Amino acid sequence: MTARKHTALPKAQILIEALPWLTRHNGKTVVIKFGGNAMIDEDLKAAFAQDVVFLRQAGLKPVVVHGGGPQINAQLDRHGLVSEFKAGLRVTTPEAMDVVRMVLAGQVQRELVGLLNQHGPLAVGMTGEDAHTITAVRHRPLIDGEAVDIGRVGEITAIDTGAIEALLADGRIPVISSIARSADDGYIYNVNADTAAAALAAALGAETLMVLTDVEGLYEDWPHSDDVISRLTAGQLEKLLPELSSGMVPKMEGCLFAVRNGVTTARVLDGRVQHSILLEIFTNDGIGTMVVPDGQDADIDADADADTGVQDSSPDERGAK
Repeated sequence: MTARKHTALPKAQILIEALPWLTRHNGKTVVIKFGGNAMIDEDLKAAFAQDVVFLRQAGLKPVVVHGGGPQINAQLDRHGLVSEFKAGLRVTTPEAMDVVRMVLAGQVQRELVGLLNQHGPLAVGMTGEDAHTITAVRHRPLIDGEAVDIGRVGEITAIDTGAIEALLADGRIPVISSIARSADDGYIYNVNADTAAAALAAALGAETLMVLTDVEGLYEDWPHSDDVISRLTAGQLEKLLPELSSGMVPKMEGCLFAVRNGVTTARVLDGRVQHSILLEIFTNDGIGTMVVPDGQDADIDADADADTGVQDSSPDERGAK
């Protein structure tokens, strides 16, 4: 008798492909920066919540850091306040800071916590102010060689991971709004979410930093080509930074900071793709752009396969996961 063809067999093959990565990432901390269109599309928001809960149930320790650009823009418009950006950062007046704080902690965070908690009592919302998790001073970026005041925008000076680690130890998913208090002047500052996620990833000793954005990854020769760089080292990224668009600079600077401060990999993913997080972590091909520390040229896929005894028939072409 011929064996019955089971329609569910492809699902089993997908699970087997994920096995080396499930083993490799088990128990590791993953910091995810949530932003872009993934924050405003209902289907993408639901898929993001499912991905994060899947990571938690698969034995990883996800930490979510979020901004709220689209929501902040909409609320500023309602208040008759202008949205302005310099050096890729939002110019934040005291009036705008009130809106930023309200939107991040009172709207975006609560919605995200609610989506995650549809799957169980997992997520806990907090801000960088809470327990002095993020401390900042006024940031004055250099534009054409001169320091420019862009208002209540913070530059991180210290990270205290105690509250986050306590939540992780209790099996929770911390959801962190990127605002911080200054120890000098007592003001509340708007901190770029990409920068905050990178600093937290480094302070937590995370294995991976994942940044969701509205592009496929880092392009090789934009706008002349839409080919995405699949993998590059910190040194290679540093050379590219002066050529990047202002919106990508904080994201890629965050990736660079992370991998140079103990994080194994930093990844920029297209948040417009449903389940992009799972595709990146648990499949052989992955998506987006991955940044690795200098000198990491070996194919670490072999390490993952050796750990599990699983032979990978289609090794990751990027040479790392």
